[in-house]
Amino acid sequence: MVEPKDLSNEWLNFQLNKQLLTAIAEAGYSSPTEIQKKCIPLVLGGQQVIGIAQTGTGKTAAYLLPILMKVKFRQENGPRALLLAPTKELVVQVTKNAQALAAMTDIRIVSLYGGVGPTSQIEAIEAGVDILVATPGRFMDLYLKNHISVKQIKTLVIDEADRMMDMGFIHQLRKIFEVLPRKRQNLLFSATFPEKVEKLSEDFLEFPHKVEVTPQATPAKQVAQQYFSVPNLKTKINFLEYLLSKPDDFNRVIIFTRTKESANNVSKFIERKGLGPVRVIHSNKGQNSRLNALQEFSEGGARVLVATDVSSRGIDVTKVSHVINFEVPSRYEDYVHRIGRTGRAAEKGKAITMVTEAEQFHLDKIQELIREKIPLKKLPPKVKVEETSFEEAQMMARILDNQRRKADPTFKGAFHEKKKK
Repeated sequence: MVEPKDLSNEWLNFQLNKQLLTAIAEAGYSSPTEIQKKCIPLVLGGQQVIGIAQTGTGKTAAYLLPILMKVKFRQENGPRALLLAPTKELVVQVTKNAQALAAMTDIRIVSLYGGVGPTSQIEAIEAGVDILVATPGRFMDLYLKNHISVKQIKTLVIDEADRMMDMGFIHQLRKIFEVLPRKRQNLLFSATFPEKVEKLSEDFLEFPHKVEVTPQATPAKQVAQQYFSVPNLKTKINFLEYLLSKPDDFNRVIIFTRTKESANNVSKFIERKGLGPVRVIHSNKGQNSRLNALQEFSEGGARVLVATDVSSRGIDVTKVSHVINFEVPSRYEDYVHRIGRTGRAAEKGKAITMVTEAEQFHLDKIQELIREKIPLKKLPPKVKVEETSFEEAQMMARILDNQRRKADPTFKGAFHEKKKK
């Protein structure tokens, strides 16, 4: 067993108890990250905190460790901390991290989320709970049915607040604020701090300390980014086959698509070509199917995971060698969250983006958002460049027209100009 004495003085200076320090040592956290250095003392001191940091920087432990220190041991009066996350995958991820850090304690952590029957979750609450990790919807459902006592809740955490706002949870959050004890410590953590999140923070945080360790929407430094201009879908498929034919290099890969249909098609192609094993996750997949796919990928049973943006923040897997953006996201913050799935826990990672002419507009906007140029690389000579079909060419022409109209309302369209000539 790794001993707390093996930890850096930075960890020891937080004055956490021996159980937590042992768990930190066991987890292999050699020294605290920037967000942890700044947030842990504030949360331990009872301050209200807004923590803004990119994915993979240790935000979860930044609030979990001080909360576990405050809760210390089990009690029978109901939960003392409520941690809210927007998706089932994130609830499972936070719960897993909390249980690992609380492994040397008797603290009971229960997760609540939809997509499965509530019976087992109700039984877990009735057996005793010290920390609840929940999606807002399932928490309110069980609270309104009198399965949850909130009287002892002293700490509320809203995690991934930007995604909470994107998913329309604001009304449920306000209802939760109303039912919780007024005297409590509030913490908000987010990868970005758009206007909606700022408004949310004003609604429930009083005189918070704002900790922002990196500029908003900044990709992790350990992720090497590059993009390739690819003329059409068939060439993207050929390029994907070329990349995945190098298993030693591309050994644990996440491929992101914009739609469920694309995710299914890409997954079937990889399976047909024997380039897997491959698993796919998106919102049409059942809860158990998604969790099983993530677990299999995490444990190395699947080499490739194909996912949509709905799942991008719920994937917390170390040693992901590559993220491949098969399609460029049209919601630009999602690019940062996608590529944040590699280069985690101080590991190095690579992000490859395939860009058609119609997607170049979105990539340019992403580069503006992250305030850096992503290097453009040439397609390898071995990748066969296919002819663009008439249907795909027409579709891209319409997309390009729409993009130009947004930029210039006087623009009549390429077809109009052609007719004029």
